[in-house]
Amino acid sequence: MFSNLIFEIILNPLESNQMNIHHPKVDELLNSTTKWQAELKQLRSIALDCLLVEDFKWKQPCYTHQNKNIVLIHGFKEYCALLFMKGSLLQDTAGILFQQTENVQSGRQIRFNNLAEIIKLEPILKAYIFEAIEVEKAGLKVESKPSTALVYPMEFEEIISKDIQFKKAFFALTPGRQRGYHLFFTGAKQSKTIISRIENSKKRILDGFGLNDCTCGLSKRMPACDGSHKYI
Repeated sequence: MFSNLIFEIILNPLESNQMNIHHPKVDELLNSTTKWQAELKQLRSIALDCLLVEDFKWKQPCYTHQNKNIVLIHGFKEYCALLFMKGSLLQDTAGILFQQTENVQSGRQIRFNNLAEIIKLEPILKAYIFEAIEVEKAGLKVESKPSTALVYPMEFEEIISKDIQFKKAFFALTPGRQRGYHLFFTGAKQSKTIISRIENSKKRILDGFGLNDCTCGLSKRMPACDGSHKYI
């Protein structure tokens, strides 16, 4: 499998020239982080050893093959992780893939708590990456399973994984209020807009209010807002 990938890259000089080139935004992120720095740099090295092209997407280091997203590396409060974009299609022979939430249908994480774990698993991690490349080359798709559960964007999942208080407050809202925010967040097309909408909604959510709830107490259509706050 490895030799086949080398042969493909020789035939694709544009991608070959991108091998092992460090993206400046990834350099900036990894050099400035105070947590998981050694671990993230090791994961970066592994991804580049697998002939992936380094990019910066969703504010995280992203590694691609022929412009297809293969893996992300990112750090959280309790762990750092290697995220396979179509991890649900991998065989996971070592039993190390983790589903972040029950709503995540495609992506799967491998989580680490220290550098030694990454070094020990390096051969397995590379095997998983090569398998993920083969999944993309075969054009395999993740079949969406019908579900009544709301599927939130990756940006939301990342924010609640780092802010437990915000997560508890959000899921303490009524299902109707949760759906309102879900429509608001997923209605944005760009990642930065999604993040902005979430951050701007945090105070309302922490205070227990829905997206269209009255927060000033003057509305005549309580609990809905009728615009009375505009005349305060």
